[in-house]
Amino acid sequence: MKADKYIIKEDGKTDIRKLPTDSKSDKADKEEIIAKYEENKRELIALQDKFYADAREGLIVVIQALDASGKDSSIKYVFSGMNPQGVKVHYFKAPSSDELAHDYLWRIHQNIPRRGEIAVFNRSHYEDIVTVQAEDIWKNYHMSDRVLDDTKKKFFDKRCEQVNNFEKYLYENSYRIVKIFLHVSKEEQTGQLLERIELPEKNWKFRADDLKVRDKYDAYLKCFNDVINKTSTNEAPWYVLPGDQRWYTRYLITEILLDVLHDCKPEYPALPPEEEEKLPECRRILEEAMAEYESGSSEKKKQPPKKKAASKKKKRKE
Repeated sequence: MKADKYIIKEDGKTDIRKLPTDSKSDKADKEEIIAKYEENKRELIALQDKFYADAREGLIVVIQALDASGKDSSIKYVFSGMNPQGVKVHYFKAPSSDELAHDYLWRIHQNIPRRGEIAVFNRSHYEDIVTVQAEDIWKNYHMSDRVLDDTKKKFFDKRCEQVNNFEKYLYENSYRIVKIFLHVSKEEQTGQLLERIELPEKNWKFRADDLKVRDKYDAYLKCFNDVINKTSTNEAPWYVLPGDQRWYTRYLITEILLDVLHDCKPEYPALPPEEEEKLPECRRILEEAMAEYESGSSEKKKQPPKKKAASKKKKRKE
């Protein structure tokens, strides 16, 4: 069961609000999916090792969602087991004053991975299109009138075009980009927020302002629908995954990662000819060293253990 059916086509005609938020339409068997998920993770670990060594392409995985949709846990479970040397997770929260003094893609570009690495964006540059638009705070930007005098629609249409150009630029510089939206129902979101209150170990995640965002569920989803349709391209596609059942969402994410890594066709790099010529001699030296170690170890085993000398008791003075 692949994730291809959840790709948003470039034609911009998909209403994501009508897409499923659970696995019912796929008739997924939970036990089978979890088993496949574990198998996928093992394959991902092997592929990532080869991808890191190959270093011809970089991969950026964007994870976006409404609040309490499982972004953190999806990243935690899906990417666990991979070599942390080649995977970096970046959390993009509200921009700092320094970040606001730059263009909105500035902080993103600073975190583009080296080729061979995977960067996971928990939130991303899309916050500067969706959240800024949904909360209607774009007019508060400290920018020139020639920029802010646009209508709201034109302002954000330009941002979508800028993001498409930015992602195309990265693709043309040997980067792959996959963008994942975790699509949860309002009921599931409410249940997750309630759990943050009821479970003491999750209290730290809850803020009273979360309820304000929940009240804007429909407005945020409408905004995501518009932005996703305008920015899903063949080079940097969006996947809208059902998010109500996290075991199923995580499985689908592993399917997406496997597809893109296989498509990169990573290979372990070959040794330069001059180094390959040295291999037989290096092998001989190391094998001789190992033989000496083993011989020395055998000699030690043959020698009988030394008897401890009996300690002389000192006579006590009468």
